[in-house]
Amino acid sequence: MFKKKFNLIVNKKIKPFSKNITVDSDKSLSIRSFLIGSICQNSSIANNVLESDDVKSTINACKKLGVKISKIKSKSYKIFGRGLGSLVSKRNMEINFGNSGTLARLLIGILSTTPNIEIKIKGDHSLNKRSMKKLINLMSKFGAFFLPLNKFTFPLKLISSKMPVGISYKAGVSAQLKSAVILAGLNSYGNTEIIEELKSRDHTENLLSSNTKAIKINYKKRKKKIIVYGKKLLKPKNIKISGDPSSAAFFVALALLNKNSSLRIRNVGLNPTRIGFYEILKKSKAKIKFTNIKKNNNEKVGDILIKSSELRSIKAPSSFYPRMTDEYPILFVVAALTKGISIFNNIGDLASKESNRVLEMQKILTQVGVKSIFNNNQLKIFGKGAFDASRKKITVPNLGDHRICMSAFVLSILTGAEARIKNFETVYTSSPSFLKIMKSIGAKFESQK
Repeated sequence: MFKKKFNLIVNKKIKPFSKNITVDSDKSLSIRSFLIGSICQNSSIANNVLESDDVKSTINACKKLGVKISKIKSKSYKIFGRGLGSLVSKRNMEINFGNSGTLARLLIGILSTTPNIEIKIKGDHSLNKRSMKKLINLMSKFGAFFLPLNKFTFPLKLISSKMPVGISYKAGVSAQLKSAVILAGLNSYGNTEIIEELKSRDHTENLLSSNTKAIKINYKKRKKKIIVYGKKLLKPKNIKISGDPSSAAFFVALALLNKNSSLRIRNVGLNPTRIGFYEILKKSKAKIKFTNIKKNNNEKVGDILIKSSELRSIKAPSSFYPRMTDEYPILFVVAALTKGISIFNNIGDLASKESNRVLEMQKILTQVGVKSIFNNNQLKIFGKGAFDASRKKITVPNLGDHRICMSAFVLSILTGAEARIKNFETVYTSSPSFLKIMKSIGAKFESQK
């Protein structure tokens, strides 16, 4: 949406490295900072913002809805909040979410209960293919309408509820749906109650936690209950955003699998709902250590130390899915380059991400000679351990999926397989510094228009 299109060619193995790096800022927190800041009273500050395509889409959407946002300095922004229920839509206005499912679901949550919203909504070619049925059904319970009726993909027309009333919702694995319900509940009459039995990302709750009159969280045994009290004023925020653990995962995998290599990744978010990738790898004997741990905005932050490791095959049970959804493609690469059969359970929802991530990663692994079987919501990868694939070729078509592009890149520089990755600019949706950091640790590649 914002970067010129280019293809990437990768055909050389990376050499051993020992580096200190800083990865791009957390996308989830960056998007939420602008959305929540927009509905708070007075002005909020967001520091160390990820200046990626998805976040630019968020800033543009907020501005269109009447929110003043000014850049204070590099990666720091002041958001002049309009307060709950005060976003505005002009006649025939259109919001483009770009590639961001997070922006789409969370902003639709806000707009569904904001008075007098009548707006056209759409995404890029990739997002427009993704079903929004679950979201639409939930927002319909608040009284919002989506036209045409019984259409569940963008483009759509959103007409907000005239009399939004809080709902009860049993959350599933999607943190985005949970967040949409929380944000819709903030401007509804009465209370909205959410029961969560399986932990998912909790950035939205954390950012709102200081507003004790608007949100309350109770824990009972393994259940989490979120109560949203509608129509309460929200206090402004001063948010410092940490490094993105999902963006860091690709460099972690590379260091683990590249012999005689080590990394320190500074100032990464270590929220317990985001580190399933790291926990699974530790169970597989990965040399990963968290250090310098502190707290920012009710979120754990620290450095990650990684050393190359002799890994065991990976066993990823169903319970881990919500805590490492974005990291599965690169985890499949780790499995392919680790001896033994790795098993991933309950991953069917990966079919409805930016691409069908199971199918597309299977195609990539097949191209380098790694066998995999997907059956009954379970993927088995028959890992070969470290191997030379310099006579093999990886071709990645234009999928509009940043995680697939990044995973194919890592597989190529570890095996020597020549990779031709189309429309690599899609990586800018989440990690605009990805290639710059890869170059700094020794990766070789060339771009083509």
